[in-house]
Amino acid sequence: MMDGGLAHRRVLEHTDLDPQKPIPQEAEVTAGCVIEPGRSYGFFTDTTLCIGCKACEVACKEWNNLPSEKGPMTGHSYDNTGELGAHTWRHVTFLEKLEGATTMPPYQSNWLMMSDVCKHCSPAPCLEACPTGALFRTEFDTVVVQQDICNGCGYCVPACPFGVVELAKEDGKAHKCTLCYDRLKGGLEPACAKSCPTDSIQFGELSDLIARAELRVDQLHEQGQPKAYLYGTPDGPGTGAGLHHLNAFFLLTAQPELYNLPPRPTRPARNARPSFLAGLATMAGLAIAAALVGVGRR
Repeated sequence: MMDGGLAHRRVLEHTDLDPQKPIPQEAEVTAGCVIEPGRSYGFFTDTTLCIGCKACEVACKEWNNLPSEKGPMTGHSYDNTGELGAHTWRHVTFLEKLEGATTMPPYQSNWLMMSDVCKHCSPAPCLEACPTGALFRTEFDTVVVQQDICNGCGYCVPACPFGVVELAKEDGKAHKCTLCYDRLKGGLEPACAKSCPTDSIQFGELSDLIARAELRVDQLHEQGQPKAYLYGTPDGPGTGAGLHHLNAFFLLTAQPELYNLPPRPTRPARNARPSFLAGLATMAGLAIAAALVGVGRR
C-alpha cells in the first residue's frame, strides 16, 4: 500500500513512526484535511453513494459511548433506530420507492438511503434559544452541548427546525451530535465519516466540501441523473428563512420530505422581533382603550 499509490501522501511522511501510536493530524491521512481552529468544518453526505450499511451509526455509538436503542422492531424496512435522538446521533434512512420497481433496468436500485445527522446550522437556532450558554459554537464552527451547564429547560428542542435535539430520559439534558469535537481537537476525522466504506459521508473544510459537492452534482447530471441537487448550501434548498447554510449538507435525488428533511426550514429567532413589536403594539392599544374608557366615564 505504501508504494502502490493508494494511500494519501501524508502517509509517506510517517514511515518511520510506530504504527501503534497516533499520527499527528491523522485527518490529513484519512480525509486529506488538516484540522485547524478558526476554520469551518462539516459533512457532505452524498446519498447516491449510501448503501445503508449503518457503519456510521455503529461508529458514532462506539466512539461516543451511546447506549443502544432497546425497543420493539419498527417494521419499517431495515430501519430500527427510527429517527435521531438523545442516544442516536446518526440515523440511516431507508425508503423504498415502489413506483417503477418491476420495470427498472437490471442492477438498478429503487432505494433511497441517507445518513442523517445534526446540521450544525449557521446560525444555529438551538444555540440562540439556549438561556444558559450550554450550547456553544466551537473553534471549528460546529455546535456542541455542554451537559454540565445544560439545565434541561428544553428550549432548544422546538427551536431546532430539523428535530435533532432531544432531552435524555436518564439525565433530562439535551444531547446531539458534536461532530466529534473531541476528535477534531486531536486532529482526527469524525468517527462516522472515517468508517463510511463508500465515502457517502465526507468530512472536510466547508468551502472545499461545497466545491466538491457541486462537481459531483454536475457529474451526476452528465451521467443521466438530472434530479440530483444540493440541500443546505448557501442560497439553495434547505436554507433561507433565517438560515444561511448547513455545515452538514446533503446531495439528494428526491424531494426533501422523503428523507425526513423540511423543504423550507425556518429559524424561530427571526420571528422574535416582529412578535415583540406586535406585543408592544397590543399593550399600547389596550392602554389607549383603557384611557379612553376612563375619560368617557368622567
